[in-house]
Amino acid sequence: MAETKLKIDVYRNKSIDELTKLLADPESKLDTGSAAAATAALAASLLCRASAICLTTNPENDQLQWYVRNSEILRAYMVNLVDEDVKSRAPLRRAIKEDDPVRIEASRQAAVCICSEVVNMMTKCLEMIEGLLSYANSTTAFYLVESADIAIAASKMCVPYILHMGSYSTDSTYQYVLKRENELTAETQVEIYNRILNRTEG
Repeated sequence: MAETKLKIDVYRNKSIDELTKLLADPESKLDTGSAAAATAALAASLLCRASAICLTTNPENDQLQWYVRNSEILRAYMVNLVDEDVKSRAPLRRAIKEDDPVRIEASRQAAVCICSEVVNMMTKCLEMIEGLLSYANSTTAFYLVESADIAIAASKMCVPYILHMGSYSTDSTYQYVLKRENELTAETQVEIYNRILNRTEG
């Protein structure tokens, strides 16, 4: 009897057309975290582009080399999270299918871990954008502002999902901490974003 091979979909290798069609399909395993990770990858891509442009004007600069390396690491990491979000929600899908309330409760926190990671990494992205502005000319600064806009969008789209999942918890302290942590992170991101805009306007 031939063994049945387990089929594992690798969503990060899909074309943009395929990926967006899957995100549009209610039956697809892709969800908010995958969409946010793909959006975050776009923010990181523009940061990569700006870093590379800056390096061409000063190729021996160690700090610019650092930006080039780490912006690419961030881009690749966000692309990888497109699939990791699907994996993170697998235990919740199984628990719901088996109608196991205890496992459902335990699985909800894990189900938002990729969204939470996207939020955290977009703070790092904004910090890198702000730092790279010191080396950017007016043209490169446009890419950095665009990257910042997308980073904020990627982060913002995660928070309602995180809070919605948290609202099912029976632990009111967890709900409060989750909400407050996301509020503080959002405040930090807006502060960095506003500094970026202040340095690039005019």
